[in-house]
Amino acid sequence: MNGESRELRESRCEPCQIGAAKVSSDEAQGLMAEIPGWRMQTYQEVDQLGREFRFADFDEAFEFSRRIAALAGEHDHHPAILVEYGKVTVLWWTHKIKGLHRNDFIMAAKTSEAAEAMAKAGN
Repeated sequence: MNGESRELRESRCEPCQIGAAKVSSDEAQGLMAEIPGWRMQTYQEVDQLGREFRFADFDEAFEFSRRIAALAGEHDHHPAILVEYGKVTVLWWTHKIKGLHRNDFIMAAKTSEAAEAMAKAGN
């Protein structure tokens, strides 16, 4: 599990409305410790979680992006996904609040879990 919290991986996203509270910087730091490999970044004044995943070729990268798209649909929470040859970049943030919500950390953990499952299966 790469040290990630089972709690985040097993959690479900809660419906998030405009005006919902963003995670505090202290909460964010604590949650970051539970999702190794992810980084916090700010783009156009919006905090986001980002991570690059490496694959053998474009087909594997594209398959991973499809798995993340399906995961996003299940949780009604959608990332930005950039697919390149052998690499997928995933960015999570909550559009409605223009920042980070606990849901983003949950989805980051689930994204890592999907990558691990795909690697373990050999595809």
